[in-house]
Amino acid sequence: MKKFLLYFLGFIFICFLMPAILTKRDKPANVNGTEEGNTASQEGASKNYEYKNYGTIQLLHKKTGEVEEVELDQYLCHVVSAEMPADYELEALKAQAVVARTYTIYKVNHKKHDNADICDDSTCCQAWVSKEDRLARWEESKRESNWQKIEQCVKETKGKIITYQNEPINAFFHANSGGKTELPVNVWGGSDLPYLQVVETAGEEGYSQYASEIEFSNEELINKLKEKYEDIQIDFANGEEIKILEYTDGSRVKTIRFGNHEISGVEARTLFGLKSTNFEIIKEADKIKFTVKGYGHGVGMSQTGSDTMAKQGSNYEEIIHHFYANVEIKEINSL
Repeated sequence: MKKFLLYFLGFIFICFLMPAILTKRDKPANVNGTEEGNTASQEGASKNYEYKNYGTIQLLHKKTGEVEEVELDQYLCHVVSAEMPADYELEALKAQAVVARTYTIYKVNHKKHDNADICDDSTCCQAWVSKEDRLARWEESKRESNWQKIEQCVKETKGKIITYQNEPINAFFHANSGGKTELPVNVWGGSDLPYLQVVETAGEEGYSQYASEIEFSNEELINKLKEKYEDIQIDFANGEEIKILEYTDGSRVKTIRFGNHEISGVEARTLFGLKSTNFEIIKEADKIKFTVKGYGHGVGMSQTGSDTMAKQGSNYEEIIHHFYANVEIKEINSL
């Protein structure tokens, strides 16, 4: 009986257990596109993106005149950190990264500088700040996390640009629209760009850039205007002498009368140092007050508007499609 039991156990071992032991092996790592391998590949796709063109740019530092060759996305980290607060939502920062990358490529293709692709002057191209200077302006406890956040938004949108009819757009942006964006023709003249339309932006009221005021005495106002118009004359007792005559599509001042001169809202903004052309005038006995909404020219993406949308759950692509009409988000290498 014992022999029979031993033979039986041996039979079981040979027929069933031995094949199972021999066929059991460790699972190969990332062989022929396993699920784990595909996921890792997808997650690393943006990080490992290689630019066929535009991988480096020639950056002009206006103050020194130095031209520096820099990697595109390294340059963008400095731009995004200069152009948008790091405490904005990640999706808003991603939108800013794509907008800044697009603006850069547009500048490369439409060179303004003889010896460089783009400069670091925000009044000419777009803002840029060195990492050292940027870190110094942040609270010490937030420096590392802020910079990592900026790098993340650039890395996770690597290679992405905004196109219209398969061409990079002139991706204008500004701080705060005051509730509604503007057509470029009402700011710079010329002809409109079809992807830059008037769109409404909700939720900007809670930002410091939304509202501002500035006032001048009657004498100060006259002196400001005399910088451009020496023959200026205003009868302050006449209510028609200072009057907004026309508004733009974006509800900004298009034309305004000051005494014997009619000037554009854009010119008035420059002369009086206003934050935008979306203003009203309050006239008192001996002074004039400008109440202003928004900050910037109002064309393209509103940064506070993008942050508001991100807080409401929009991703960077939805933000971009809100502010730029009939565009596509493509990879540079696909152009």
